[in-house]
Amino acid sequence: MPKLDWIGKKAVVNHHREVPFHLLRENPELSVGDPGSGNLLVQGDNLLALKALLPYYAGQVKCIYIDPPYNTGNEGWVYNDNVNSPEMREWLGRAVGKEAEDLSRHDKWLCMMYPRLASIEFCLTREHAK
Repeated sequence: MPKLDWIGKKAVVNHHREVPFHLLRENPELSVGDPGSGNLLVQGDNLLALKALLPYYAGQVKCIYIDPPYNTGNEGWVYNDNVNSPEMREWLGRAVGKEAEDLSRHDKWLCMMYPRLASIEFCLTREHAK
C-alpha cells in the first residue's frame, strides 16, 4: 500500500487530539434564521471550529466546507497562501520542533492540513461520537 510521508508528519499525526475542546458561542448580532433549524455557520480557524463541533455534533455533521491555503506561493493574493505566516512558523516550531527548520513549503502545508482533515473525519463519522 502506498504511503504519503513528509518531514514533520510524526509530530502532527495526533495533533488534532491535543487541541482542546471548547464550546461554540452564538453571536446574536450575526445570527439569522430559525435557531432550532439545526444549521450552523462557524467562522474561525478551521481546526478550532471543528474541535468546537465535536462535543455536540460528532457523527451528525453532513457537510464541512473549509477554505485552506492552496500553497501556490502567491503572497500577493487575498491572503498569503504559502503557509509561511508568522503564526504558522511559530506553531510548526512548537508542534514539529527543531525538524521544522528544514520544512519545504509542501511539508508545511501537509503539517497544517493533516490535523484539520483528521478532525473532519471525527465530525463526519458516527463511530467516533461518544
